[in-house]
Amino acid sequence: MEQPEIQSVGQFQTLVRYNNPVLVVKHPDKKGAPLTELEMKRPQTAGALLDTKKETEEILNSILPPRCWEEDGQLWQQSVSSTPATRQDVINLQEMLDTRLQQTQARETGICPIRRELYSQCFDEIIRQVTINCSERGLLLLRIRDEIAMSMEAYETLYCSSVAFGMRKALQAHEEKEMLRDRVKSLELDKEALEEIIADMKLKQEQSERRNAELRASEEKKFTEEIQFLKKTNAQLKAQLEGITAPKK
Repeated sequence: MEQPEIQSVGQFQTLVRYNNPVLVVKHPDKKGAPLTELEMKRPQTAGALLDTKKETEEILNSILPPRCWEEDGQLWQQSVSSTPATRQDVINLQEMLDTRLQQTQARETGICPIRRELYSQCFDEIIRQVTINCSERGLLLLRIRDEIAMSMEAYETLYCSSVAFGMRKALQAHEEKEMLRDRVKSLELDKEALEEIIADMKLKQEQSERRNAELRASEEKKFTEEIQFLKKTNAQLKAQLEGITAPKK
């Protein structure tokens, strides 16, 4: 059987029914002196423990180990009760469960460690009651309890790992978001610089087109004047040539 764990006095508030505490170790000449490590690991003495235990009590102690605590240099032990439960005890258990849920302000839905602990204590008390009447049925319920506890631990591990994974992904997404913001700012600056270059090139294009238009108009005017001058000159020369070559009367 597992060694009972030494706990602090005054911390026991449970739905499981226990027997009255029994003094295990007493130091009359060292009142108030702390126990040694060896004494704390071996709280049971031949003079304090019962000589024999019933099979049901042994099964109960294996399912729900005795509780031990130290007070004023004395070691106390409290084992689970082997008294059969009545119908009224079950009704009282239900009322105590509802009362403790209200007193501790446990959540009705979602994840709540307080509610889980209270229901776990209630299940342990039901196992105790069933084991007294049928030890085989109690051991089967113990297997179910351990399986549920193992599944809950697996779910908690999965939940913690999922939360950690989600936080890592959130941080990664935040970092990527900051990188994208910096990239967007850089591209916006490049865009503004390119827009300035395009605006400058458009202005130069307009100025060049205007100069070319003025130059073309000036050249066309010059060519027109030259053509007119050449036509006029040609007409004068033609007239002079006709006057020279015409026969005299």
